[in-house]
Amino acid sequence: MGTTHSLDVAGNRSDIDSETAFGDGLLTVYDTARFLNVSVSWVYEHTRDDAKDRLPFVKLGKYLRFDRRDLWAYVDAKRETRRNPRRR
Repeated sequence: MGTTHSLDVAGNRSDIDSETAFGDGLLTVYDTARFLNVSVSWVYEHTRDDAKDRLPFVKLGKYLRFDRRDLWAYVDAKRETRRNPRRR
């Protein structure tokens, strides 16, 4: 079991067990498509600047990465919107 060094919010270095650090690592576009049960093209479509319903993501150079917690929040927000539709 290895140790990873990282900075916390205050900028202090902390030691994190590598299994903890990478067990909930960032997802690729393909992983995200599987996680949401949608196509890869749907994921790309929902990361465009002009997307009305944009997925939360991080861009690392040319790569898009997704945090599971952010995706769960996205899904939960969709559930709330569906339960409480806007009235016109």
